Amino acid sequence: MPKVMIQPSTYENAGQAVDRAFKLFPLELMGKNVLIKPNVLRASEAKEAIVTHPAVLRAVVEKVESMAPASIVVGDNPGVVSYGANEESFKMTGLMDAAKGYYQNIGNESQKVEFIPDLMSQVSVSQAVLDADVIISVPKFKTHGLTILTGAIKNSYGFLPGAQKAKLHGLSGGPERFHELMVDVFRLRVPELFIVDAVVGMEGNGPASPDIREIGQILASDNAVAMDAVMATMMGADPNSLHFLHKAKEAGLGDFAMESIEIIGELKQIPDFKLPPARGEGILQNTAIQEILLSRTLMRPKANPELCTSCENCVEQCPVSALSMNDDLPEVDPDICIACFCCQEICPEKAITLQ
Repeated sequence: MPKVMIQPSTYENAGQAVDRAFKLFPLELMGKNVLIKPNVLRASEAKEAIVTHPAVLRAVVEKVESMAPASIVVGDNPGVVSYGANEESFKMTGLMDAAKGYYQNIGNESQKVEFIPDLMSQVSVSQAVLDADVIISVPKFKTHGLTILTGAIKNSYGFLPGAQKAKLHGLSGGPERFHELMVDVFRLRVPELFIVDAVVGMEGNGPASPDIREIGQILASDNAVAMDAVMATMMGADPNSLHFLHKAKEAGLGDFAMESIEIIGELKQIPDFKLPPARGEGILQNTAIQEILLSRTLMRPKANPELCTSCENCVEQCPVSALSMNDDLPEVDPDICIACFCCQEICPEKAITLQ
């Protein structure tokens, strides 16, 4: 029977809840390569509750540090608006400091893996994800206009660098198909542990809603389906109504029935918690959002000849080798480019623009 920990916590004593999570869900980390993946949707301030709070990330990093891993990587691929601004997103949110020197731009290196033949036969996955012996996922307790909640399963969507995320949104064609795609991405590399920042959460039409909610909990589990079922119950959503949980159960990833989950702590529904409108239809019917998704899949980098020094940093760092030099200027192959915009981020001369 899967277990989910619900531990009262503040950001000041988050370390106590994290310590308890590691006792309940022990991991052997000595000599292992460990990836810690927070939820970094976009550049924002920690008080906006859009990203995993730095205090929770720091507590996880310090706990892992004490367990003698071979290496630690802290990283994420930000969402549709902020990819290409990976480092900026970590700095502005305070997560860069919380990462204690272990931050890496995990979008810089990726590897193509087999995916869904009739949709996208291959996707690029961050190399840090594929190289990790242990992955610790650290989501934020939030709503999501398309999937109702963004939790343990949805946090793995950040394993994909660049415009693939936007492209999959567009290819899904509807909420039900996107729910399934989300699980398919999650299955590419299932994390070993989930620790959810629910000290301050988000309600309303997330994942970037102004509606902030004091919850005062940190959650933990080694099973993503059980974790998301508990989050849904706390939000007042019936887990049985969430298509991605059905898909995950069919895939053998766990059971969302509450009677099949052992709760360690006190499970209570949050009074008057605001769920997203339209139960997932709103995002796909919002023309402005769809235009953003489309524009992000079409944008490509271009070098400014007045600023470019032909250093070739962008060519060397491109995770899919989409750039090559042509007359001393980097030129992109649009058919290969995944629009991660790492080239723009690492350019020392700020010579890369997006068109």
